[in-house]
Amino acid sequence: NASRVPQVGSHRDISHESLSLFRLLEPKIEILVLGTGDRVERLHPATLKQMRECGIAVEVQDTANACATFNFLMNERRIVAAGLIPP
Repeated sequence: NASRVPQVGSHRDISHESLSLFRLLEPKIEILVLGTGDRVERLHPATLKQMRECGIAVEVQDTANACATFNFLMNERRIVAAGLIPP
């Protein structure tokens, strides 16, 4: 239920549930760019697999690079969204 999306304060809080909003967006996004703060953090493999099964590729980077990647993909006219944790 997207009306109760869990709060995300760090990469440890990123889950299938916390990413639910991105699965509801229209038009359907192709790529979700996640910025995990000062450095790249590993996400739970099941979370990444669940997003792929929904047809959404997930790119995990430090937040500064995630912003650059998001801008690049937007410039390429890709259907992209970003979830960014401040560094």
